[in-house]
Order: sequence, then structure tokens, then C-alpha cells
Amino acid sequence: MTPAWTTLPDLASRRLGGGVPWANDEFFAERENLIKPEPPVFQTYTFGHKGQVYDGWETRRRREPGVDQAIVRLGVAGVVRGVIIDTAFFKGNYPPEGSVEACALEGYPSADELAAASWHPIVSRSKLAGDAENAFDVDSDRRWTHVRLTIYPDGGVARLRVHGDPIADPRLLVGAVDLAALENGGEILDASNVFYSKPTNLISPGFAAVMGDGWETARRRDDSNDWVLLRLAAEGVIRIAELDTSHFKGNAPGWASLSGCADRVDDPSAWFELMPKTRLQPDTRHRFVLNVDRPVQHVRLDVFPDGGMARLRLTGDPTDKGRAYLLRRWFNALPADHAMAVFDNKTIVDARPLDADQPLPHALSRLAG
Repeated sequence: MTPAWTTLPDLASRRLGGGVPWANDEFFAERENLIKPEPPVFQTYTFGHKGQVYDGWETRRRREPGVDQAIVRLGVAGVVRGVIIDTAFFKGNYPPEGSVEACALEGYPSADELAAASWHPIVSRSKLAGDAENAFDVDSDRRWTHVRLTIYPDGGVARLRVHGDPIADPRLLVGAVDLAALENGGEILDASNVFYSKPTNLISPGFAAVMGDGWETARRRDDSNDWVLLRLAAEGVIRIAELDTSHFKGNAPGWASLSGCADRVDDPSAWFELMPKTRLQPDTRHRFVLNVDRPVQHVRLDVFPDGGMARLRLTGDPTDKGRAYLLRRWFNALPADHAMAVFDNKTIVDARPLDADQPLPHALSRLAG
């Protein structure tokens, strides 16, 4: 069965800004293929100067002891819940074993700095099957910025999927921010229909490249409508809503509305209107000013009656409570060595985990600005 964590974002995906800054060998196929968002493909008898062309990362055959490795920079740092080492189409040339480590570093480290980092195992050395999605649960509650894939001793891997929960650095969330954005910690909790594409696309970075890069429902044949439920990155007051129907021309919703609540999602009386039912145009970025000063933690987007939307942006200001939540969540998830690099104070680091009712240490609270 497919693990539940595969519904979480792929933190390593190129679509989220992931990269592959280093690999010790990529003789047959480039390391950057590991993080392509689309499924791997294969065409028989397609040869280049180095042999059959593979849509993955493939190293040469080892003639001496050792292993091959590739380092992936997560597009969005976060807590990793599961990893897929996909060996699709690698049948006689897949690695028999693999492992994954993770690290957390400040800033934008070079390949040499990454090589010198402290790496922590999140997937122990395990057997791999060829031409298969090898899925591994990850038991770690730390926030990682990079992962390192090791294959034993050599071979080819089509894709590396690193599924997890994004945790934004609150020091970067100043002023008005997109409270719904995946990279800031926004999350899709539920949706009425996911027939054509995942609603997670709605809160992904950047503009949608094609229609399939948004959220599209099946055609409704009843009197109801489709909807998406989101948990914002933090409690806040939404000032501007952007509903983007780019690429959806004959299948855009006719109308949409927004409602919000604090934390009592299952209580109908807790919900209130953020934007009334409003007409939408196909293939258009719509921006609406919301004149509601009540803070929200959850938002529901209703589209009428069905259709597709490329992106949803909810720009606003985190409340003091929301910012404290961001700081506490980030602080509790920092690996010990990374926390020391940030605060250089063992007393502060040893104060973790901070509960919701605990006051923030001064060194942490001053980051709130």
C-alpha cells in the first residue's frame, strides 16, 4: 500500500526550488534528474555518446571499493516523514542497496561546506529493488535543509522523493507574507475532489507552467460544489487574496468564495465570510482586497460548481500568537548542532522542546521583531 506520507509535499522537488549541488560521479546520467517533478520516462534504443539515455542519475561501474553519493538541497526545509528511492527503468544497473542522511546548515553552503557537515542517518543502509519505488519511513522530528543519497556500490536511481512537512525560517517571514504558501508552512487538509491533480499545487511556489500544474476537479453532475480546506502557516489577518485561473480556459470555475475560522474547524458556527461568492474569469490572475480584520488559522476555498485553479495566495500579517507559533515550531525542530550555530547558547538550546504555554526565551522572542 502507498504510505500516507506520500500525500505530503516532495521537499526536494525542483518545482519547490530543490537542487543537486554535488555528486561524486554522473558518468552516464546527470544528477539533476533525481529531483525532476515529473515521473521518469524511458525510450528503448535511445543512445548517446555514453550509452543508453536514462532519465535518472547513473554512475559508472566501480572497479574499486567505495560508494557513490549525491547531495540534494531541499527546496523547502522541513521535517522528513518518508523517502522514495525510485529505480524506475533501471533493471540490470540499479544499486542493490542505498541509504539517506540529512543535515541542517545556515545560509547557502558550498559543496565543500556540505562535505564537512555533520550528517545524520534518516534511512539506514537497506536493500533496493530494481525498476521500483523503494519507500522508507523516516522517524525524525528535526528540520533538515539537505539530504545525501548513498548507493552501494554504484548504479542508477531515477528519482529521489523526500516527503515531509515544511518548516519555514521565521526570521525570513517579516511584514506581509503569503500565509497559505507551502514553503512558509501552509498545508492542504482536505479537498472535495482530486481527480485530475493535487490541491497542494495551489500553494506551491511560482506560477503554474501548464494546466496540470494546478488543481482541477472532475465535472460535477449534481447541485453541490467543490472546495479545498487549508491550514495557514500561522494565525494571521489576510489582506489580499489571489485566485489564479491561469491555463484554465474552458474549465475554470465560474465563481469562488473564501471563508475562515480560528481553530474550531469542525464547528460550523466558528466560520465566517472572508470573500463573498465572486465571479471569476478563465485564464486570469484575480487579486481581491479583503476588508476583514478578524484573524484566521484555517481557510476554505469554495469554487462553483467545479473546475480548475492554478494558484491560491493569501497575503497578510501574522498575529503575535501566530508569530510565536512559527518561532516555537522552528526552534523545536532545529537539530542540536544547527541550534547551537544559530544561538551559540547551550542553555537556550537545552530549553527545548517549548510547549505552547511556555514563554519564548528572550533570544528567540527578539527574532519576532
